[in-house]
Amino acid sequence: MPAASTRQPRRIALYSHDTQGLGHTRRNATLAAALVAAHPDTDVLLLTGNPEAAVLPLPPRTDVVTLPTLRKDADGRYAPRTLAGPLEQVLDVRSRVLEAVLGSFAPDLLVADKVAADVRGELLPALDTLREQGGTRVVLGLREVLDRPAAAVAEWDRAATTEVLGDYYDQVWVYGDPAVYDPVEEYGLPAEVAAMVVHTGYLGHGRREGLSTRSRPAAQVRPPAEPYVLCTVGGGQDGAELARAFAAAPLPAGCSGVLLTGPFMSASVRDALRATAPDPAVPLHRDLHDRQVLVAGDGSVGLLDFDLLAAGEPALDLANLLAHLSLRQRQGLVADAAPLRAAVLEGYRPSSAVAARVPVHEATTRLRLAAVYAFRPGAPAS
Repeated sequence: MPAASTRQPRRIALYSHDTQGLGHTRRNATLAAALVAAHPDTDVLLLTGNPEAAVLPLPPRTDVVTLPTLRKDADGRYAPRTLAGPLEQVLDVRSRVLEAVLGSFAPDLLVADKVAADVRGELLPALDTLREQGGTRVVLGLREVLDRPAAAVAEWDRAATTEVLGDYYDQVWVYGDPAVYDPVEEYGLPAEVAAMVVHTGYLGHGRREGLSTRSRPAAQVRPPAEPYVLCTVGGGQDGAELARAFAAAPLPAGCSGVLLTGPFMSASVRDALRATAPDPAVPLHRDLHDRQVLVAGDGSVGLLDFDLLAAGEPALDLANLLAHLSLRQRQGLVADAAPLRAAVLEGYRPSSAVAARVPVHEATTRLRLAAVYAFRPGAPAS
């Protein structure tokens, strides 16, 4: 019997600290797909500060390790995104996780995204461990445009990037074309760094090849059938103003709007957007009240009088029915309308935005009923 093969698969780790948005994680997933496609016998670990990475499309034999999350405020300062402890404690946990995972995985290749030492040097202990163990090539991955040249150079110097590259890194991959934008020239990078740079070209071509989605089934995220205008705000952490402007903007006739808020937009902002965005028109009875409803002995329900059927505001029929239930109490036909109203609301289950508009429509229905019953002697108005 031939001896079992002891050949180990190639191991690659891709790390991004991810304090804002999904771009770094998506770029590393794209790189992982290309590396696995080139050598299928490859295991990949994505190390990221985005727990959302676990549902992104990933290539085969790729797993995700998530770190305690951080966020960056408008002034560029870091803070814990989820945990209540101090930043220094969260950074210490992240650094220890990185050192333990990378030391155990012992990758043949480590690609760190954008920042050589990462947040306050959290990657340095892991780099020390890998250097002591030997056998790992370390690469810094950069998009070609980092920032305005003055800001990019200041950040580069503040993080002592040239020194860290010299101590720990083998190459710098620039995801771009120097004929379009050359960061070596634009940022005046020193000669020792320029000698490490490899321009990979842009990563957009065929970027979804080799990726399989872990997200919801396509039937649940199908776009509208009619023409629509799409607004995306990236991860959403700093997209509130754009999202509000889009939600308030008039759209061309015959078009609907789709707003992707991203996973990092705060729940309060998302709720406010839902409340201000108009609901799509729905079929309306337009004269829905209790006497228009037929209930058979087997519990089936039917409606009468569809002569006013139209498309419109989804809160209108619900408000009309609720106003009529209150009217029946005033007329002495029901002792207490409250449980009937509660049952209608429980069955209807309006969205928070629709429910917020019901009182206004119910008030106008009451005014209309008051005018109608004013000309019916002996009948109480609502």
